[in-house]
Amino acid sequence: MKLLREALGVIKHNIRDYGMYIALIIIMITFTILTDGLFMTSRNISNLLDSAGYIAVLAVGVMLVIVIRHIDLSIGFLAGFLGAIAAILLLQGIPVYIVIPIVLILGMLAGSITGFLVAKVGIPAFVATLAGWLIYRGAILLVTEKSGTINVDNEAFNAIGNGYIPSIMEIGGLHLLSLLVGAVGILFYIISALSNRRNKIKYNFKVVSTPMFVIQLIFVSVIIAYVTWLLAGYNGLSWTVVIILLVVMIYHFVTTKTVIGRHIYAVGSNPEAAHLSGISVSKITFLVFGSMGMLSGLSGILFTARLQSATTTAGTLFELDAIAAAFVGGVSAAGGVGKVTGAVIGAVVMATLTNGMNLMGVGIAPQYMIRGGVLALAVIFDVMTRRQRA
Repeated sequence: MKLLREALGVIKHNIRDYGMYIALIIIMITFTILTDGLFMTSRNISNLLDSAGYIAVLAVGVMLVIVIRHIDLSIGFLAGFLGAIAAILLLQGIPVYIVIPIVLILGMLAGSITGFLVAKVGIPAFVATLAGWLIYRGAILLVTEKSGTINVDNEAFNAIGNGYIPSIMEIGGLHLLSLLVGAVGILFYIISALSNRRNKIKYNFKVVSTPMFVIQLIFVSVIIAYVTWLLAGYNGLSWTVVIILLVVMIYHFVTTKTVIGRHIYAVGSNPEAAHLSGISVSKITFLVFGSMGMLSGLSGILFTARLQSATTTAGTLFELDAIAAAFVGGVSAAGGVGKVTGAVIGAVVMATLTNGMNLMGVGIAPQYMIRGGVLALAVIFDVMTRRQRA
């Protein structure tokens, strides 16, 4: 009973962090029941995560943009345009290992231009990125006007969106290397959790009881193991999932363990106070938009590789899906609050809703309405939690 009260207290105190995870579990269980188990098959979960990849990458970047109290409407068509550039370069015979850095650098430059307009010139982000939205939309039409669709016939590039990590061997029909990656992930999580707990105790921060901490370790480890087991049952981890994990690890480290990360949240919480404390607000703004552009390039690569082609409609509504994912994942409209993991979970939640409703045969009109309702609930949840803390 004491553990139950403590668990409820932990959930209530951290409802902003845990709420979307709980919602995701409930949504997945609901769809599993409604589809007679079809939703939680290895193949469907693998396809679901792959389809969420390019939006998850964008959501991580736009989450940081929203944290510093700005918005970026250009990221969708920038991703589509850079994906088309990648396709054109590949058609010219340029190797994949050169094309990918070129696209990422171009994305960083595009984002840096936006950052300069916002941070140095003083143009509102909405206006600057709306101009980018129009420019990149026209650029896509320009580079694809001759053929309409640029097919990509490069196995190495297409594997980024459709391929899987190599298999050492299979055990009982399960992908061994994927199982090993999952085991390493569980070990890394346990070590990280233990280290964070020791640091909190060292500086006299409040921590949960040892039994509750052990339960948390076991629960999260079981979740990681189950997802790994599901994916290992169907070709193993895809390269898309690997890329998402790398993006999450890098950006989680930057936002939680570095000075730049602390400055980003300081600027988002109170730009004036951050400026008075010696933080260069314009520099942080420039860096965040540059990072957003680079992630747009990566998103364009993932989308183009998955479709194995670049089209005139690539990038349509990507920015709205990414912004929705960020808000659903817990980023605050008031700035200063948001997590990398939350943005990715938000993307998975939105992809889960779409996937589950497709399996149930729900029409496209109700799908848009339901997703809009989920977004509205997420923002309402944000407002209510901020009022309670105030």
